[in-house]
Amino acid sequence: MGLDNTCTRKIALTDATWLVTVKGLVAGPVNLILAHLLGATLPPVGILLEAMGVGVLAFGVSLVLFIVALRHVGTARAGAYYSVAPFVGASIAVGLGALITWQLGVAAVLMGVGVWLHLTERHENDRAHEPVHHDHWHSYDDGHHEHLHETTVAPGTRHRHSHTHAAVTHTHVHYPDSHHQHH
Repeated sequence: MGLDNTCTRKIALTDATWLVTVKGLVAGPVNLILAHLLGATLPPVGILLEAMGVGVLAFGVSLVLFIVALRHVGTARAGAYYSVAPFVGASIAVGLGALITWQLGVAAVLMGVGVWLHLTERHENDRAHEPVHHDHWHSYDDGHHEHLHETTVAPGTRHRHSHTHAAVTHTHVHYPDSHHQHH
């Protein structure tokens, strides 16, 4: 999973829905072939369609959001935040009457400390950004997207198109996101 996340981060500026579609179109047939080779059979069509719907909504949407997180907060933070999901499930279970064990308490405290460390860590340094050409949602007011448009776009309006960032060197607080990798 870590290898997949690291590789995906390198292309996280690509449209996340397109990436998830390609991953699904590759992983689906591969998993079907492996299951068939191991002796599995297909369920009835109705169950198959329901499972596909759950997969698109539960896994597909979460993977799109994860890729967007890779773009904005980097691989380590996205993985750490994504790994909090079981604790949301555990909280719901406790709310529905499940027992709180000491192991659950220790795990929750450690996860909380880890998330707190990620959220409070800040650093800034001189950064030399190489020119980059890509397509993603942005607005003028973020300090990185001051480029010309074919049609007028009001400041602060989120919009999307292919554009080029010029080379720039500056200092600002940042996460190790797609534009701020430390080598």
